[in-house]
Amino acid sequence: MSAIGAFTFVLHSHLPYARLAGRWPHGEEWIHEAACETYIPLLNALYQLRDEGVKFKLTIGITPVLAEQLADSDVLDHLDEYLEDKIARAKQDVLRFRGEEEAAGVPREEAEEGELPPVDREAVAEALEKLDEEESDEEPLIAPPQEKPWWVGHKHLESLAVFYQRYYEEIKDSLDRVYRRDLIGAFKRLQDEGYIEIITCAATHGYLPLLGKDSAIYGQIKAGVQSYKRFFNRAPRSIWLPECAYRPAYYDAEGRVRPGIESFLAAQDLKVFFSETHLITGGAPVGVAAGEAIGPYGEIRRRYLVPMSSQPMPSTPLSTFRAYYVSDSTGGLTAEEHSGVSVIGRNNETGQRVWSADWGYPGDFDYREFHRKDGVSGLQYWRVSGAKVDLGQKDFYHPDWAEHKVRMHAQDFAALVERILQAQWDSGAGFGLIASNYDTELFGHWWFEGVDWLKQVLRLLASNPKVELTTAAEYVDRHAPDQVIHLPEGSWGAGGTHFTWDNTETHWIWEPIHDAEKQMERLANRYKDQYDDDLLRGVLNQAARELLLLESSDWPFLVTTGQARQYAVQRFSQHLERFLSLATSVDRSSPDAALAAALWEKDRVFPDVDYRWWCSR
Repeated sequence: MSAIGAFTFVLHSHLPYARLAGRWPHGEEWIHEAACETYIPLLNALYQLRDEGVKFKLTIGITPVLAEQLADSDVLDHLDEYLEDKIARAKQDVLRFRGEEEAAGVPREEAEEGELPPVDREAVAEALEKLDEEESDEEPLIAPPQEKPWWVGHKHLESLAVFYQRYYEEIKDSLDRVYRRDLIGAFKRLQDEGYIEIITCAATHGYLPLLGKDSAIYGQIKAGVQSYKRFFNRAPRSIWLPECAYRPAYYDAEGRVRPGIESFLAAQDLKVFFSETHLITGGAPVGVAAGEAIGPYGEIRRRYLVPMSSQPMPSTPLSTFRAYYVSDSTGGLTAEEHSGVSVIGRNNETGQRVWSADWGYPGDFDYREFHRKDGVSGLQYWRVSGAKVDLGQKDFYHPDWAEHKVRMHAQDFAALVERILQAQWDSGAGFGLIASNYDTELFGHWWFEGVDWLKQVLRLLASNPKVELTTAAEYVDRHAPDQVIHLPEGSWGAGGTHFTWDNTETHWIWEPIHDAEKQMERLANRYKDQYDDDLLRGVLNQAARELLLLESSDWPFLVTTGQARQYAVQRFSQHLERFLSLATSVDRSSPDAALAAALWEKDRVFPDVDYRWWCSR
């Protein structure tokens, strides 16, 4: 039987730039959590499938700024320390649940996550080893409940602590021994062997439609492509636009035409990007864009005096089961020429099975609860339990119950994919594509069991003769678009607009960014023929790096959601101050090489950046 349609997961991996930016609650711990809960488990799952002989395919984006951090030796050293600490805390909990608080050095009172006291790793390891040696077949004596905390003698909690100890030990072994501390190289090997397509992104996830200068958009994309080439030894074919944000060409305030985003992609020979569902099908935003998602995209709860527009787009006869050429929007609505760049829309029906905060798989009552953490170790011992169950009333987590639900949900999803493709085929639509798009960090981090679910879904679909697993670029190569569309402006943010990144809370951010872009372009134009001047080149290249970091969409996003407002404002202000200091020194004809060198040591990002990318075009 030949396949009747194609399927690809499209996973978008991104974190804010946080190298050497401290630990909990914001900073490098973001990277450590995602690495040990998402990226390393995902690599383990994919390599296990490969070793089983499963012919899976997957599209995964790794943003350049994330790749730079995952390849950084300091970040990796700190990740090792983080894992050692997690292992020690799990061991300490084993002792705690056995009633050996004194031997384990367990604090007397619970604390908030960021205030957890350090663990004496050697003392905990020695105490646990000694206790295991002394164990006999006799039942341990448990002190009366009134003399010991309620958790003493709780065998299920002890088994969960052992579960976490083994989990983190396996992750650490994978990091250090299996992948030899080269996570990017591990992803590269899977791409080289044809299992995955790694797609790129703008360098620091800059929100492209809101950048004020064409040179700034070009710089973001060019730096991203260059970083990709350095890590993966090939040019990228596809790109994830930051926040799925697109805009067509338009006239600026001076009456000049600013090209659409597709023009900048075509200039870098990028052939495919992805859009939110409603940009292709029209109608009201759905899924992530409607605020119906778990994770950070579902957490915007402010009510603004000037609300975002809720007007739905006109419905179209188009569907997300095809790739389309995006028109060269500089030609307007009558343009017949396409840009050579294709767009693939997110399939909403499959997406909602995971994304939905109300009925998506991750909300199942038997999956691990993300939000409740133990006040002594910080480990997560509870399950979702119920739709409206207060955090303090959660039941304990049972990994075997969760495993059963993973199998059920993987089978349900695989059957859904087949049903959708079959319905399309039966309707006469022919061979089509389902692109199921998610943040990679949703799996493992937000949804602890999500990586295992992905593995089981890929195994099931790979064995289904009706489904052709593919990647984005591979699909477009085999099924070239036969229709040109005019894509409207929008994103996968709240309301499907730019609101999440430009609103009454964040509007102050954009004027300094636009001023910095103008200054960068002016300096690049002035000194474009003096690249051989080592001192000048070093300062202007570092100014370009600071501009890239300044433009990150993470800063306005974190301000809007309120998740890390103070941290975001601090990072934004730091990069702005650094950029201005460097640019001003060049303007004064005294380039500050010492400052540039010091800032390079702080960030160590995008070593091959070239300030001439910011020349006006």
